[in-house]
Amino acid sequence: MTDQRLLVTVPGETLRRALAATPGGVPDGVDVVLWDLAGPPPAEAHGRRIGIVVPPYMGAAARLGALRGVDVGLVQSQSIGYDDVADALPPGHLFANAASVHETSTAELAVGLAIAAQRGIPDFVRAATEGRWAPARHASLADRRVLLVGYGGVGRAIEARLAGFEVELTRVAGHARDDERGRIHGADELPDLLPAAEVVIVVVPLSDETAGMVDAGFLAALPDGALVVNVARGAVADTRAILAEATSGRLRFALDVTDPEPLPDGHPLFSLPNVLVSPHVGGATTAMMPRMARLLRDQVERMLRGDEPRNVVLRS
Repeated sequence: MTDQRLLVTVPGETLRRALAATPGGVPDGVDVVLWDLAGPPPAEAHGRRIGIVVPPYMGAAARLGALRGVDVGLVQSQSIGYDDVADALPPGHLFANAASVHETSTAELAVGLAIAAQRGIPDFVRAATEGRWAPARHASLADRRVLLVGYGGVGRAIEARLAGFEVELTRVAGHARDDERGRIHGADELPDLLPAAEVVIVVVPLSDETAGMVDAGFLAALPDGALVVNVARGAVADTRAILAEATSGRLRFALDVTDPEPLPDGHPLFSLPNVLVSPHVGGATTAMMPRMARLLRDQVERMLRGDEPRNVVLRS
């Protein structure tokens, strides 16, 4: 191999195989080697620039220190969120997130959690495990007033999937604006919007502005029986406030993310019948790896052409 070839590192065989399985396979002139950032760069990188480094999917921020002093063209994340990256990424690196990879699966889960909670599916599962036939009438998702808090890629994907469920959807973003489907409200309007919401789906990125957004005041503004679905980040919500409202039985929750995370064994949220917890699996589906491989191949082709990469969110 010569240093004229583009060197790409991936954290494991799964992504390397998925890249090879994309239409056209690995482009000519590209070497793909394994590096999970748990140790020094691979031998193939000695004396060479690494064109693209893909960190592990989970726990990536803790390993980004391995890039210190390493000549890298692009650090390509496998996650959309990057709230923990800025402080961990050594200087001199370009960082791209995985927009286009997880939106569909996360939107599926958000809608799935809402349907499960609305239709009482956890109750039916519990009854079935006890060998009981337990019919009951539950609230529909249809005709509900749904407040979608966060309108990035995942928010738009959720909106698209809700279109067939005949809900009354209100969209909220950081700043108010209009689009071809009408009004997108600003986050400063939430105090006026929450009292009418029957289902709230939270999908904002974690930032200084959104940390602790779903606090006691936010929850107190909701009507009795409202459902809160969080597929954003755990720290967007105040766990003590959630626990207080859930324990009283006034509100219902479907949480794919928690604070702390993982939620400790035996945590009281696990045992409450009005709380549905999934273990941060929004993007963990069979759709992830093929989509990640397609994004990586696109980044490789852009680099070979000398074009700018997609999804750059940080320049350290």
